[in-house]
Amino acid sequence: MGKVLVIGAGGVGTVVIHKMAYLPDVFTEIMLASRTKSKCDAIAAKIGSNRIKTAQVDADNVPELVELINSYKPDLVVNVALPYQDLTIMDACLETGTAYLDTANYEPKDEAKFEYKWQWAYKERFEKAGITAILGCGFDPGVTSIYTAYAAKHHFDELHYLDIVDCNAGDHGKAFATNFNPEINIREVTQKGKYWENGQWIYTEPHEIHKPLNYPEIGAKESYLIYHEELESLVKNYPTLKRARFWMTFGQEYLTHLRVIQNIGMAGIEPVMYNGVEIVPIQFLKAVLPNPGDLGKNYKGWTSIGCRIKGLKEGKERTYYIYNNCSHEAAYRETGTQAVSYTTGVPCMIGAMMYIKGLWKKAGVFNVEEFNPDPFMEQLNIHGLPWVELHNMDLEL
Repeated sequence: MGKVLVIGAGGVGTVVIHKMAYLPDVFTEIMLASRTKSKCDAIAAKIGSNRIKTAQVDADNVPELVELINSYKPDLVVNVALPYQDLTIMDACLETGTAYLDTANYEPKDEAKFEYKWQWAYKERFEKAGITAILGCGFDPGVTSIYTAYAAKHHFDELHYLDIVDCNAGDHGKAFATNFNPEINIREVTQKGKYWENGQWIYTEPHEIHKPLNYPEIGAKESYLIYHEELESLVKNYPTLKRARFWMTFGQEYLTHLRVIQNIGMAGIEPVMYNGVEIVPIQFLKAVLPNPGDLGKNYKGWTSIGCRIKGLKEGKERTYYIYNNCSHEAAYRETGTQAVSYTTGVPCMIGAMMYIKGLWKKAGVFNVEEFNPDPFMEQLNIHGLPWVELHNMDLEL
């Protein structure tokens, strides 16, 4: 049915390729490319499918990307590389007339800033080219936005309060490790908090606001208000929202390590000189921390991610909680990755399927909540991320 080029051979790319390989009627041809071709080869060999081609490409280099896309001629480019590389890959897709999908918004290398403005600025160019760009198709952002769209379509006339809650109750046995690229992860969780209330953004100090929340089948976990990118698009696309926030759980040991890393300057993104060589502290830290892709083998426990929503239906106030719980052990048995990679990779594959099937296909740049959520929600239940709905319950927030 469709031909895809996947760029990025980390944990998420591993899950995406595994899941695509199971669906030959949808993904008739697959290529996996990254800066290090041996990583792609290892993933292809592990899956054992001779349908998976591999290639080397520098995702920072537009001419290299254009050459690969023109030679392979995919219907869709799936970007699971670094967020710094979103714009170069989008540029290459524009130059070649190829559709684009990613899981995380662009952020500049030299500034810890998360905004869609750089990618939204491509809207007119993609419209004029007649091609689709789908932004933020992981779990959060991604499924959480689609949960919100599903709730708005089926359960509410107006959304008033939205709290996205993300709990990782797993244990990987390491003193300190990040669940995805350390450079991106540490930048994300150490920035100032931000949430939407009464038509404006409210800023907080990092981890300033926190409280215990109860997660299904897990129990109470201390949850911290942080900023997350899907809030920006959701308050734009659902203007009746009076408040929108994002909460994430962190263990005390993790936060202690994080404070030390910040206090000694190892989270810095400005280059420093060491023995005559220029290095970026957080990039050096990434080199010595455990590889997120190696955590799955010993990871135990669950993730629980969902949306808690309050709003109106037929003039009456309603509450609604929709969520997924995912097992680290089950994710590892299926794909050799932990649940954080799995919960990002599965929705990415489903988003690609939505495009290939023509269900999410229109000219321009779109966040996932701007498409019909129903076919996507159906596929979540089929491909390993079943969802649960709770109605008229205490949201705790």
